[in-house]
Amino acid sequence: MSVFVILPAAGIGTRMASTGSAPKQFLTLAGAPILLHSLRAFLDVPRVTAIYVAVRDNEKSRVDELLREHGLSASVHVVTGGDTRQSSVANALTALPAEFADDIVLVHDAVRPLIDPATITRVIETIEKHGAAIVGMPAVDTIKQVERTADGALITSTIPRERVVHAQTPQGALVPLKRRAFAEAQADEFLGTDEASLLERANIPVYVVPGTSRNLKVTQPADLEVAEFYLAG
Repeated sequence: MSVFVILPAAGIGTRMASTGSAPKQFLTLAGAPILLHSLRAFLDVPRVTAIYVAVRDNEKSRVDELLREHGLSASVHVVTGGDTRQSSVANALTALPAEFADDIVLVHDAVRPLIDPATITRVIETIEKHGAAIVGMPAVDTIKQVERTADGALITSTIPRERVVHAQTPQGALVPLKRRAFAEAQADEFLGTDEASLLERANIPVYVVPGTSRNLKVTQPADLEVAEFYLAG
């Protein structure tokens, strides 16, 4: 059994515009690119076989140089990303040298640099048992379902918090299940919000591994400050 990891890193990151022109995965966090922190987290998990990073064509040389500089070229591979996250992951899925029915693939946001090896391992173990899993945080705030109207949002119901989780990554599954879900989505021209939504659509049960607030996604400048705080502490 092999465990593969895909990091889609082809995004432009428009919400980070105030930090400059660099895509957010290349912004510096504690002296190193955010992408490097994410890579190291998975490389610290002995069960991970290889990592595939999906980037835009014009960023491939930059990532190749980063991998060479830090001696990661042997276990991290660079593939061409697509115009959407889903197409980037699909390209990487095609590149995986998966051969067996019990091979596992995890997909992780390249800009979630603080994921810890223990959580990654729990996701792998849950996939071994159930076939598919994601990391999720229990909802703390009261969740309202609304209807959009011309005068604004109108509450239609309150969703019990125990029935809601905030999805994080990694999100993974057995490789054959993941490929089936992506193939069905492509055939129907369905674009999901995350990998789990494609698995759900394909009637594949997805289990939740508890996450933490530390596993934040860097999407705006203030998130960098929070990430720096966690790393310092």
